[in-house]
Amino acid sequence: MQFIDVTTDFAFKKVFGSQQSKDILISFLNALLDFGDHPIVNLTIVDPYQAPLVASLKNTFVDIKAYLDNGTQVIIEMQVLNQSGFDKRVLSNVAKAYSTQLEKGDKYSELNPAIGLTFTDFVMFSQQELKSQVITDFIFLERHHKVPYPEEMRLVFVELPKFEKTLRQLKGMADKWIYFVKNVGHLKSIPKTLANDKEINQALSIANTATLTPEELEVQQKKLRWLSDQKTNLARAEKAERENAKAQKATQEALDKALKAEAEKQAALDKTKAVEVEKQAALDKAEVAEAEKQAVLEKAESEKQAALEKAEAEKQAVLEKAEAEKQAVLEKAETQVAFEKQAALEKAKNAEKAAKLQIAKQLLQANADIAFIRQVTGLKKMEITKLKE
Repeated sequence: MQFIDVTTDFAFKKVFGSQQSKDILISFLNALLDFGDHPIVNLTIVDPYQAPLVASLKNTFVDIKAYLDNGTQVIIEMQVLNQSGFDKRVLSNVAKAYSTQLEKGDKYSELNPAIGLTFTDFVMFSQQELKSQVITDFIFLERHHKVPYPEEMRLVFVELPKFEKTLRQLKGMADKWIYFVKNVGHLKSIPKTLANDKEINQALSIANTATLTPEELEVQQKKLRWLSDQKTNLARAEKAERENAKAQKATQEALDKALKAEAEKQAALDKTKAVEVEKQAALDKAEVAEAEKQAVLEKAESEKQAALEKAEAEKQAVLEKAEAEKQAVLEKAETQVAFEKQAALEKAKNAEKAAKLQIAKQLLQANADIAFIRQVTGLKKMEITKLKE
């Protein structure tokens, strides 16, 4: 037993859009669209499948269109190739189906909802939140508070690559129908898991290659070859696009690297310039410090010289005075007794010592060196040191 691959638009429409597919399509849509407490009980298939002539085969965007008993339109499509702009095309088809219901003079209140049910043999939504979600159901929501707009238009996607359940893992009709669409072309017999469902059995009967005409088999084979060619072309285009993107990335990286190197070079030059400026500032500061140091040394030397000259003059005056006093005492002592002479001599010595101490004290106040003071006064170091106390 062999079955056709229903991922081709031809086989998909034959199974779900034929004259005898009404019950199949009702079960299929109730399982995948989740109408809650109001399941589909009746529908009308628009432009049902008719065995086409091979020569008249053409590619159609919409595979199946049906009207539900409440007036809702359902557009069903099987898309194998991930073509550019496909997401916009789906939205355009549903919007067109919704907007073209009215004729001149009709009221907007007469518009009925439109639903787009799209099967894709590729991943459309790779966002983290939808990474493992097989069925995605979109409606209009208020941007900030997520309040839904009346469900006049609805987009439902079934991404076959995300469905990885085995026959034993199937739960519910949605799983069974998705498994059917994805795997029926590879089945060699009817699995027990699917055999208990009347509508799926009917779909398997329609998909059985034994029931197809030679013309239909040829159409299916042409479709499969065409899809294979298109996948190859897309793969080549994607590869070329990846290689081009890789080359552009490499070029951009090289450019970024060159710009970074230039920026680093400029930064290094700026840093070198800044270091040179700092170095010059340091040199200027050192020169100023040296000039200030020289000025301080010169001032200190000048003050020292002035102090020495002042001390020398005072010393000379004290010595002259002492000498005069000494001479007077000696002259007076000559007329006195020897005892008075001796007393006068002692007094002269004491006066001389006092003068030296006075000189030493003045020199100390002038910050003269102790060695210099000893040289000038002839006093002992210990005597001079005591004057400091």
